[in-house]
Amino acid sequence: MQSNDWHYPTSIRVGAGRVRELASACEASGIRRPLLVTDRFLGGTDMIQRALADCRKALGICGLFDQVKGNPTGTNVAEGLQAYKAGSHDGVIAFGGGSALDAAKAIALMSGQTRPLWDFEDIGENHRRADPEGIAPIIALPTTAGTGSEVGRASVITDEQARVKRTILHIRMMPRVAILDANLTLGLPADLTAATGVDALTHCMEAYCSPVYHPMAEAVAVKGMQMIKQFLPRAVADGSDLQARQEMLVASSLGAAAFQRGLGGVHAIAQTLGALYDHHHGLLNAILLPYVLQANQSVLGPQMDELAVALGLTRPGFNGVMEWLLTLREQIGIPHTLGALGIDERDAALVGQMAFADGCSHTNPIRHSAQMYTQIFCNAVRGR
Repeated sequence: MQSNDWHYPTSIRVGAGRVRELASACEASGIRRPLLVTDRFLGGTDMIQRALADCRKALGICGLFDQVKGNPTGTNVAEGLQAYKAGSHDGVIAFGGGSALDAAKAIALMSGQTRPLWDFEDIGENHRRADPEGIAPIIALPTTAGTGSEVGRASVITDEQARVKRTILHIRMMPRVAILDANLTLGLPADLTAATGVDALTHCMEAYCSPVYHPMAEAVAVKGMQMIKQFLPRAVADGSDLQARQEMLVASSLGAAAFQRGLGGVHAIAQTLGALYDHHHGLLNAILLPYVLQANQSVLGPQMDELAVALGLTRPGFNGVMEWLLTLREQIGIPHTLGALGIDERDAALVGQMAFADGCSHTNPIRHSAQMYTQIFCNAVRGR
């Protein structure tokens, strides 16, 4: 299996065992006193303890903040920022799944700002409010192949008071170095491997279907889907398959690079449900994807014809893509309905309104109404 260094869309070090380069990556990025940010589960693991020990040996100081929730909150960011300032840190190591990476990037953003976090929500020109020199450098190490946050400029944080997820964006939130080391994903259970893998697929699929003109992102999305088709079933079936794990990490990063073209209705609904019910984002995407594709079918004909060919499907067009997607989900154990997660229709109207207001809905191939998002949600609850 190859080890490579890439520089798209940031500096990426790819290969099993490259976590050993964490301290040197910090030094190359001007970080001498990093704060390692991760989630509550990973904080006590050998993986994190080894990384801390390596950085402390090479750099002298490396702090730890390990209180990030599965859906990171504004409180998580505030508490992490307090730890950052208390330790006089000068950079952030984002280590973990997408939630830990998103929280870490928001902490880095806020390390030198005077405005509150929500002032930097990705609306209009809000990113111009940030002091670019006040954004700490970031090194990112993903432990799941899903969000691709390690190569992204944004983080998604839950506003607990408003019960809504907000996207915070700034170009300097892009990590200076991303380390894609398959060894860091070997312990991920099959169900999370599946959910995060279809999260990556959703990024590729929604970016591919977006009406935004961005041929580079469109091409990257296709390659990501080809890799996921080949390697996700292998990674779920055999979690020790190092090649499949490594290829899925790369596919996940491709998905994040692709969604520079925008996302769509799947994310609009999933982010709403994550804020309301605190369910796993990747699993919500994995369940919702076919229902949103079905709602968008009327405008996807030519794209799905091309995608079916690119994926080498035996059945052509939209029906071939849908058949492959449903078969894949069943093969890797993704539930067919939101009802399987205990979600019912009591908040259906609110879900529709929030999904319509979500920024991702603006790059869905069809500008669905709030009522239509309510219907899509109900279909996903019932399995229609």
